[in-house]
Amino acid sequence: MFKTKPHSAFARLLALITAVTIALPPSLPLAASPAMEKLFYILKQKGSITADEYDLLIQTMKDEEKGAPKASTPAPALEKRLTQAESKVENLESTLLSTKGQVEEISRVSDNTSPSTMSKTDLDALLSDKWYERIKLRGYVQTRFIGLIGDGDNPGVVQPNDPFVSDTQSLGIRRGRLVLSGDVTDHLYLYLQTDFMAGVGGVNALQARDVYADVSLDPAREFRVRLGLSKVPYGFSNLQSSQNRYALERPDALNSAVEGERDLGAYFIWAPYHIRNRYKDLVKAGLRGSGDYGVLNVGVYSGQGINNADRNGDMHYIARLAYPFEFDNGQILEVGASYYSGRYVPTTAGTFTPAGVAVTPNVIGGGGVRDSRVAINAILYPQPFGLEAEWTWGEGPQLSDDLRTISSAALSGGFVQAVYRHVFANQAELLPFVRWQHFDGARKFAANAPKNNVDEIAIGLEYIPYPELELTLMYARGSRTNTTDNPTVAGPRYRDVDYSYLGIQAQINF
Repeated sequence: MFKTKPHSAFARLLALITAVTIALPPSLPLAASPAMEKLFYILKQKGSITADEYDLLIQTMKDEEKGAPKASTPAPALEKRLTQAESKVENLESTLLSTKGQVEEISRVSDNTSPSTMSKTDLDALLSDKWYERIKLRGYVQTRFIGLIGDGDNPGVVQPNDPFVSDTQSLGIRRGRLVLSGDVTDHLYLYLQTDFMAGVGGVNALQARDVYADVSLDPAREFRVRLGLSKVPYGFSNLQSSQNRYALERPDALNSAVEGERDLGAYFIWAPYHIRNRYKDLVKAGLRGSGDYGVLNVGVYSGQGINNADRNGDMHYIARLAYPFEFDNGQILEVGASYYSGRYVPTTAGTFTPAGVAVTPNVIGGGGVRDSRVAINAILYPQPFGLEAEWTWGEGPQLSDDLRTISSAALSGGFVQAVYRHVFANQAELLPFVRWQHFDGARKFAANAPKNNVDEIAIGLEYIPYPELELTLMYARGSRTNTTDNPTVAGPRYRDVDYSYLGIQAQINF
């Protein structure tokens, strides 16, 4: 699927290590010296090598010391991670020679310590840069057009997680994200994300999407604690970035668990070092992974949704277990399971019953309505054919048929998606996909927690001419419960609507 040049990625890695070796004093061997780790750490902090190149060098050094085989990584990931490093190799020798004084200083520091365990005095002596110089800036913008087809007989269809699927909107910017992230210290990682086009009250507004810190509990960063506003670790599709998804929006069944995907929480996360690298590689290789949320993730979160205050003083409890298996042929299969439980306080609003009686539904259950779900998923990454399947079951707040009460009711749903990835010789990509989704349950985050029934099939094609631009064309047809009729008018408020639409999106990555 992926062709490498005669000077392979592995050869370039050897060249990088060789250049490092040339610059070292004879007393600093490559294989086992903690001083080598300190040197790599300094080069990463000064920007001479990237954080990914640092991780790869450290892992390679440790593998060679143990005589173990190299840590496995998808070929496209290794290629992409080292292509940019190739040009640095030519100048790395002079860069290292210029740090000769620091190398000699390192050799005088105890060889029994690593950068993560060095004293502040030692670090200050070795590093002259500031923490804010290690923060990275990136983001993406999604410009989208949605055209409804044959909707004249059933006006008012709305897809909850896509405001452009509507008879009143068509063209706009779906997301405008800006991310600041980086290692403030070897034990502290910060992640800040804003959305300049968040829909708040029917208008676009600036919104905080992520504000969290990862505190590493060990030098290898296998054990972490995440604190702040971040994605709730439930399922796979909720964790997968909108920047990496094939279909235009997430499936209703999974997204209805945590609309907006985020909440205030605290989580304990564990994953072995090589699995953390595998999670990174799945994204960097263009395989659309979910990112690194650990093999085991347990914690608590507010449960009332992104940027919403807690309403009952009770926490939601959550646990997620996932593992990306790598087979001998390089194929990756990720399987996972998630569970959460808590009590949710729905928002209520006045409405009319079918008999024309004005009511405001009563919430059954002191302190909120029982809200719990379990989800399972299996992801065969596209190499070149891929398949995704995810399903959820549980119970949550739901408006009664007579519109008078809100109590806990059963729900279920999920999706199946197939995709084929073709990479051209110039590294452009073409990805046709098809997705079927189903959901039978209520939208707890909507006013009065109305019941939804969704069946939809979508067929699409994504074309990536170069990494900075992704173009998506998608046709969707289905039926869903209409929750947009005027609540101040007597008569049926909720009814099923058939719909179809064509979506076009241009995504700019930077």
